[in-house]
Amino acid sequence: MKDLDDATRTELEAAAFRRLLEHLRERTDVQNIDLMNLAGFCRNCLSNWLKDAADARQVPLSKDESRTYVYGMPYEEWKARHQKDASPTQLDQFGKSKPGH
Repeated sequence: MKDLDDATRTELEAAAFRRLLEHLRERTDVQNIDLMNLAGFCRNCLSNWLKDAADARQVPLSKDESRTYVYGMPYEEWKARHQKDASPTQLDQFGKSKPGH
């Protein structure tokens, strides 16, 4: 990758990001708390990072718009369809592994 020009690197990174989003949209069984406990980030983090990148470039993008893009639907709709209550074990693990969250 170090030998790639910036435009090609950006295209590959963007393609990988889009594929990650597709994967997460298909894996609605994987809860955000599971992602946080395992990897330290979740769908909300991705949407926040996307908004941060837009803000840094002065591109208008609201929090709701960034979440809709990441989730593939409005966030409240995704929560109603797919989000489950976290178990005590998940919450305990989250409490132990949440650096900065």
